[in-house]
Amino acid sequence: MAKNEVNFTKSTLEQAQAPAGAKRFYLYDEKESGLVLQVTPAGKKSFQLYRKHNGQPIRVTIGTYPELTVEQARKKARQVKVDLNNGINPNDEARAIREELTFSELFHRWLEQFAKPHKRSWADDLRRYQNYMEQSFGSKRLSWFDAARVREWHHKLTTRAKQRGPAATITPGTANRALALLKTIFSQAAPELNNPCLSVKMFKEVSRERFLQPDEMKRLFDALECEETGEDFRDYIYLSLFTAARRNNVLGMRWNDVDLDAALWTIPGETSKNGSIMRVPLADAALEILQRRKASATSIFVFPSNSTAGHYNTPTKAWKSLLNRAGLHDLRLHDLRRSCGSVMANQGISLAVIGGALGHKHHSSTAVYARLQVSTVRDALEQATRAMLATKDRSEKVVPLKKVG
Repeated sequence: MAKNEVNFTKSTLEQAQAPAGAKRFYLYDEKESGLVLQVTPAGKKSFQLYRKHNGQPIRVTIGTYPELTVEQARKKARQVKVDLNNGINPNDEARAIREELTFSELFHRWLEQFAKPHKRSWADDLRRYQNYMEQSFGSKRLSWFDAARVREWHHKLTTRAKQRGPAATITPGTANRALALLKTIFSQAAPELNNPCLSVKMFKEVSRERFLQPDEMKRLFDALECEETGEDFRDYIYLSLFTAARRNNVLGMRWNDVDLDAALWTIPGETSKNGSIMRVPLADAALEILQRRKASATSIFVFPSNSTAGHYNTPTKAWKSLLNRAGLHDLRLHDLRRSCGSVMANQGISLAVIGGALGHKHHSSTAVYARLQVSTVRDALEQATRAMLATKDRSEKVVPLKKVG
């Protein structure tokens, strides 16, 4: 051992090589007792400290060379000695870190224990994790997370390109949804840890106000009536417009929840976004579609399919094709619901009634919505449906619709 004792210098360490056939080669520092440089046959060099702890020899890896300079290695070696004298074994901490969960493991535990049993939208959470978190966080140990790192990730999300659609970056709203999910995962699956998201502020969002104008509504209807449009897709779009219901509720509509005699669709609380039972009165045009589909129904779903869920999935390709035929741009499926609300506003219907028709639930106005009569909401939807259908034979004069706040 003594023959390998040298004064650690940059020159000495750069020249150090393992002898041919040796698995490891060690150099011992003359100035800092116990400090060793390990050299592998591949040339990898790392600093280690050899020391006795509780009567047993131990080896603590300090860092690699040249990432650590000689002076930095000596300083760390002295600190490790102090820790050992105080009864702290750095190897125990390193072992604990190796054994602690990665974020990927935490997420999948959360998905199975919290999301799948209680959230209808758990598949959306899985996609959000895969799109925005897995690459950045998947392999990270939980102790790695802090507010600064989460804040940096949240900011950088808005500089990333979208995976689909026209060339553009991820919106602040999408970044906020990812941050909210990260916060929920830590809160529910690791409540014993300090949540690294608590001090990270959401981006300010501008509410979307896109809805169909009368001339656009006509183009949409014309494109829907083309031979290229499949019947299921056409009916889905019409029901989305005429009921103003949320996308997933229309996709998963069940016959057991539809009362054709009473012209009423009841959305169970477990499938509604606000967690409350929603009663959606059916306008004549919506009722006609459902009556026609019921006559040949063989499934519990209004829009059955061979998907895992058993019902129609979001018709992304068909929607894109429809928009191309109609010459419409920057329109989302959710904008159909918003468009129905705008038509009601243009008909002079009060915001309270519109809120009831759309199933909005705000703490300040819940009591107002609770007092709404089904007949009042049915009249509102009926007026909106007639106004939308009237665009099929509209004149060339365009009257802009009012915006709904």
